[in-house]
Amino acid sequence: MEQRVSFITLAVADLAASHRFYAEGLGWAPEFFDAEEVLMFRAGPQTVLSLWDRAHFEAEVGAPAQTGPGVVPITLSHNVHERGQVGDVLADARAAGASEVSDGVEREWGGYTGYFADPDGFRWEVAWNPGPVGRLVLPPVSDTTRRVDTGTDAG
Repeated sequence: MEQRVSFITLAVADLAASHRFYAEGLGWAPEFFDAEEVLMFRAGPQTVLSLWDRAHFEAEVGAPAQTGPGVVPITLSHNVHERGQVGDVLADARAAGASEVSDGVEREWGGYTGYFADPDGFRWEVAWNPGPVGRLVLPPVSDTTRRVDTGTDAG
C-alpha cells in the first residue's frame, strides 16, 4: 500500500448546513454535490474531503461509536505560510458561522495555532508550523498566494 490518504470522509448530520458553512461561508468550491447524500471538496493535489450524510454513512460503514459528551476524537488541520494568517483564517471561520472558535496560541513546539468547529463539531486546527514537517504540507507560494494570503504585492 502506498503511503498516502486519498479521501477523508466525515459523517455529517445536516448536509445543507455543511454546504452553507464550507461552500458559502468559507468559499470552498465543491467538486461534487448531491444534496441528499454527499458533498466533496478537493483538499489537496490528491486528497478529497467528503462530507457524507450520516444516514448514508451508517448504511454503508456502520453506526458510529457513542462516547458521550466531548469532542469528536479527530482534528483536521489547515496549515498556513505565515503566523499572521492563523488569525485571518479563524476570523473567516467565525464569519462563516463556526462555533467554538479559539484565538491563536503560541505552542511549546514553536508554532502558533487556533481551532474552530464546523457545523458537526469537527475541529479544524489552523496552524503556522515553521518546522520542516510544517513546510512539507504547504503548497508552493505563488504570486497569487502572496497577494491573497499575505496582502503583499507580488509584482
